Amino acid sequence: MTTRVPPAFFTTDGDHFVPTAMAKGPWGPTISGNFVGGVVGHVAEMAVGDHELQPARLTVDLLRPAALAPLCGRTRIVRSGKRLTLVEAELLQQDTVVARATALFLRRGDQPSGQVWSSPTTMPPLPPDAKLPPNGAPMLVWAYGRNPDVAGAPFDLTEWQHDGPKFIWARDLAPLVDGAPTTPFVRASMAGDMASSLTHYGTTGLHYINADYTLALSRLPEGTDIGLAAMSFTGHDGIGTGTAALFDARGQIGTATATTLANPGFAPSALS
Repeated sequence: MTTRVPPAFFTTDGDHFVPTAMAKGPWGPTISGNFVGGVVGHVAEMAVGDHELQPARLTVDLLRPAALAPLCGRTRIVRSGKRLTLVEAELLQQDTVVARATALFLRRGDQPSGQVWSSPTTMPPLPPDAKLPPNGAPMLVWAYGRNPDVAGAPFDLTEWQHDGPKFIWARDLAPLVDGAPTTPFVRASMAGDMASSLTHYGTTGLHYINADYTLALSRLPEGTDIGLAAMSFTGHDGIGTGTAALFDARGQIGTATATTLANPGFAPSALS
């Protein structure tokens, strides 16, 4: 029997975003954090009408688990000027705020001359012969770690179970919202949440769950593939923070940082 694949991660019903089965996360009967981030990025971007303003920073607070139930978004323009716009966005379920975010949009201009030092980071190449995931899965995920020359099978994160460098390439195969194009900013908004799992996966598995993440972009991603390279992790007294460099096929485009709480005992089968 052929598995029927939903048209998108969310369908719409009036001003509500209704999750399909593809939006389910690995932590139970809840919406995955990266799709929560995608929706809040979507509603923030829709609130800004000036296309010369680039989304440059998104901070998402994951206040409580989002049930597999409709989400309603609301936004407020906090500051609107010639060179920047700051937007507040919230996602609600039955009048309860489950996530909130601030998004900073900056006006593009001329790039200053000269060179600025940055620590070099290089992504592994994308697998040349990517195969579609089984059972109509909505994403392709390639994890690199223990064997840097080999990409893990889709959703197999065991390559990260070592004390060494870790990378991921991800590609969404379905639109976030049915009938709406997945914009570069929305694609980056979803990928930003992956920094939590990537940077916090250790020699005994993943024992942290993120409370927030911040995405910072110098430019928007091009194409459907987004990569992350783990850069740093610190953890003390059950609180952790991890930062990853964010890439597209051309090169680095920004960073993603997650703040987390120790949450042992989980064995997610996919990204949080």
